Amino acid sequence: MAETIRQHETSAKVVSFPQRLAPGSFVRLQHHPSDLPAFELIRCEGRRCWVRQQAWGPAVQWEVARRSLSPG
Repeated sequence: MAETIRQHETSAKVVSFPQRLAPGSFVRLQHHPSDLPAFELIRCEGRRCWVRQQAWGPAVQWEVARRSLSPG
């Protein structure tokens, strides 16, 4: 357990939970492939966020865990 916490604390790419992310900004996921474009952040509520790819259109959104996001 302590090792997991230590790894999480040293991970610079993961946004800490209290940090606010602005809607409309671009974010990446943990283990985000380098050839995949960043996601556009639609909104966050609690521990969940909704993102989308610009090519998907405005009606398609993906719900992800907030702590899996990093600024893109």
